[in-house]
Order: sequence, then structure tokens, then C-alpha cells
Amino acid sequence: MLSPLLLGLGLGLIAWSFVSPPRSRVSRPSPLTELLSEAGLAHVSSARLLLSCGALAGVVALAVYAMSESASIALALGGVTAPLPVTWVRHVQRRRQAELRQVWPDAIEHLASGIRAGLALPEAVGQISESGPEELRPPFAAFVAAYRSSARFSESLDILKRALSDPVGDRVVETLRMAREVGGTDLGRLLRTLATFLRDDARVRGELESRQSWTVNAARLAVAAPWVLLLLLGTRPAAVAAYNTAMGSIVLLFGALVSMIAYRLMIRIGRLPTETRVLR
Repeated sequence: MLSPLLLGLGLGLIAWSFVSPPRSRVSRPSPLTELLSEAGLAHVSSARLLLSCGALAGVVALAVYAMSESASIALALGGVTAPLPVTWVRHVQRRRQAELRQVWPDAIEHLASGIRAGLALPEAVGQISESGPEELRPPFAAFVAAYRSSARFSESLDILKRALSDPVGDRVVETLRMAREVGGTDLGRLLRTLATFLRDDARVRGELESRQSWTVNAARLAVAAPWVLLLLLGTRPAAVAAYNTAMGSIVLLFGALVSMIAYRLMIRIGRLPTETRVLR
């Protein structure tokens, strides 16, 4: 009696798995989309960034070919300069994160003072859009607009997190969300402790970056120097004839690969550890 019942239940579950609607999966943005968002360029799509890389490579290749009449030199210099827009976006991202690290302690202390003064949590968060640091006012203004239109604190925090796109901002947003859902009286003390930690971390990181800057600049100069020399050699007919051969093209291709790999290794070795966004 029990076996037919279990068999029928199993067959019913198998049939339900085929007819039930599939669960929607949350798609994560591409690495380039995340990079643009963290750089404060969320209005720029990854396709436009890739298109700018191709356009820059094409313009450089055409200019070099017009000057040297060497297709191999033009293609080599065009390929080397193609990643420059992505490199610039990475520079903007690191600079934005450094600026936010400097202003987050003041914003967090401002938030803690509002909570200590008896303001409601949405009001304490929203006042940063008016009296907080200038760099953080636009994202918090987006939070205020979202909360006024929907009165949903959690969804407004999601909008704030996307507008910030910052590791420290993720931590602060999730702390506020937990305080809203769970409650507690230690939120002000927790925020002040976090502000002190962030201020000490920013000071130490600033000292290390100032000492490291000359090493990074030297690495960039070491990578750029051979290609500037190649550009100058492209004006000499003897050098152009040598690079127009098959062996010359292989040398240029090998040099481009070595330069890109060496640059990535130098930057990775000399880069300070950065905080990743684990609370997206």
C-alpha cells in the first residue's frame, strides 16, 4: 500500500519539475560594466568603451601608416594603444575610490550624529544629500528621491548601493539595512568605530601610494619608451624596410605581447591590495 503511494508521489514531483516555471536567475553585470560603474561612468556602456578602443587603435594605425607607410609598424602601434581607454577608466576608478575613502569617515560620523540626535534612520541617511561631503551628495540624493516616491527603505538602499558602487558604501548600506530590519542601539557606536578605522586606513594608504608613485611611473615609462622609439624609427626608410619583412612583423608582434604582459605584471606586483565588493 505504501509503495504505490511513494511511487505516485515521486512521479508527481518529476512531472511538476517539467511543468513548473523556471526560476529567474539574477544576471551579474560584465566586468567592464562593473568597472564603469565603479569609476562613476555608469552612463557609458561597455560597448561604447570597446568601440572607443577600436576607434583609437584605428586612428593611431592610420596616422602611423600615413607617416611611415609601414603596415606592420602601424598595426603594432595601433594594437598597443588600443587598451588605453580601459586603462584610463581604471585610473578614474582608482582615483574615485581614493577620493571616497577620504570623505567616507566624515559622512559616517555625520550619519552617526543624526542617529544620536534622534532622527529616523531614513532621515539621517537622506540628510547627507544636503549637508554631507560633495562627492557623496548625488548618490544620497538618488536615495532620497527613491524613498520619497516609494517609501520602501530596502529598495531605496539598493538604489543607493548601485549609485555608490564602492566597497565601503556596500558595507555601510548593509549595516543600515540590518539596523532597520533587526534593530539595536549600537548602530551609532558601530558607525563611529568604522569611521575611525577608515580614517586610519586612508592615512596609511596615502603614505604608501606617495612612496610607490615613482615606481609605477618608472614602469609606465619603461613600457612606453620602446614604442616611442619605434615611432621615431618609422620615419627612416631603412627601418621601415626592415620591419616590412616577415621577420620584422614577428619581432613587432613579439614585442607587443611582451610589453603588455610585462606592464600587467609590473602593475600587479606594485599594486596595493584593494578592497573588493563582496556585498554587492
